[in-house]
Amino acid sequence: MNEQTGRRRRAGGRAGHQTRAGHHAIDQMPWRIPVNPDRPTEPLDADGVQAIHRGTMRILSEIGIEFLNPEACDLLRQAGCKVTGTNVRMDEDFVMEMVRRAPGPFTITPRNPDRAVTVGGKHMVFVNVSSPPNAWDMERGKRPGDFATFQEFIKLTQYFNCIHVAGGYPVEPIDIHPSIRHLDCLAEKLIMTDKVVHAYSLGKERVEDVMEMTRLAAGLSHEEFEAEPRMYTNINSVSPLKHDFPMLDGAMRLARRGQPVIVTPFTLAGAMAPVTMSGAVALSLAEALAAVALLQYIKPGCPVGIGTFTSNVDMKSGAPAFGTPEYMRATQMTGQLARYYGLPMRASGVCAANVPDGQAMWETSNSLWSAVSSGANFVYHAAGWLEGGLIASPEKFVMDCEILQMIQRYFEEQTFATTEDDIALDAIREVGSQGHFFGCQHTQERYATAFYQPFASDWRNYEAWMADGGVWTQERAHRLYKAILADFEPPAMDEDNKAALMEFVARRKEEGGAPTDF
Repeated sequence: MNEQTGRRRRAGGRAGHQTRAGHHAIDQMPWRIPVNPDRPTEPLDADGVQAIHRGTMRILSEIGIEFLNPEACDLLRQAGCKVTGTNVRMDEDFVMEMVRRAPGPFTITPRNPDRAVTVGGKHMVFVNVSSPPNAWDMERGKRPGDFATFQEFIKLTQYFNCIHVAGGYPVEPIDIHPSIRHLDCLAEKLIMTDKVVHAYSLGKERVEDVMEMTRLAAGLSHEEFEAEPRMYTNINSVSPLKHDFPMLDGAMRLARRGQPVIVTPFTLAGAMAPVTMSGAVALSLAEALAAVALLQYIKPGCPVGIGTFTSNVDMKSGAPAFGTPEYMRATQMTGQLARYYGLPMRASGVCAANVPDGQAMWETSNSLWSAVSSGANFVYHAAGWLEGGLIASPEKFVMDCEILQMIQRYFEEQTFATTEDDIALDAIREVGSQGHFFGCQHTQERYATAFYQPFASDWRNYEAWMADGGVWTQERAHRLYKAILADFEPPAMDEDNKAALMEFVARRKEEGGAPTDF
């Protein structure tokens, strides 16, 4: 075994582990937080950036944002904003003063410090699919989400080194009552993964429970938990121009305890936002910056980021479209403005396809590469998303991880290094015009690290592929997903911490969990 292959198989304790059949399920790349070396694509010139900024500030100061949370309104009134009922208008000086308080890049450290992630700068963190109500796979077809399927996706999330964060529920387990669903789901995440976890901002109890469960799973004191980011939430505005009560409540609770909040408006041009990309981006930024300003007023320096989920719709049906040219440009434009404000940015890997077919992969690839080209730092739904977020698929998860590994490989220095050794004049001289480079020493010494090796696709010619049974990529991904589940082993966890976590879950269930009305 060469050194590079050995590193790949040992990374994270599970990379390329052996199945019961004695073969490696996946020879994957090692755990790392990718660093994007490229200059971002910037479709806007300096005048365009200023035009969108001015439009954003005018939305905030002249039209205002509806804050459907009395505490938030009271705080912003105290800050000097103009509050009329639930409508809050804030001037540019206030917004920019609050934005400057934000720390920029930040690090989130889960129960396993080796799985810490940096959000911001040139780092790119990839997150599993989150929140679909349904699942689809080749054996069972489309069906409502349940806890058993949730558990399968958590195992995939832990297994793949290219997935850095266990975000929201990869599929909603509707067979668990909503009052206690967060308790079972977060306990499962905290035990079966050692990666960063997320809290849904759906009321006081859920947010407080998840923070406490995260603290207990890591064996932290309250002071240690609040000393640095340990988990996070993502909140969505209610476009156009609203922030609802439970999400603001959860965001404020996390901010006060120093835990990160990503603010992601979901704007579809022509539906919940102007049909023009510039108008949709300006509206989205206004919604995001309004919440950032609130959180920085409450807790100066609390870690925050802004997200983009701006795309277009089919104007005949109203259905959302993803991975389109408009989606890609809106992501790149938001990236420019995020850098202008000095804030980390979240993007997404998304598609509108109903099954993991060609449409699914080109739309997802377009959206993921738009995240790369925009300089995004935090990429939601990076693996497993189908049907505009209504379906999670394990086959799609495996296939998407192939793209993520390609992106990681694309970032690696050896793919574009230009030292004298990389130019390889001695090898070119050795081979000359009569031979080939397969057998020369320069190639042999670098063979293991020279090229990306896929795990879900097949690069043989058609005849060799057919002779071996002609397995389609979707079928191959299905076999890999089954092999991963068959031999999955959870990461190590301190038994006292695990016991404290489960004792808390049992007590909160006895108390009734969280209310289900808002």
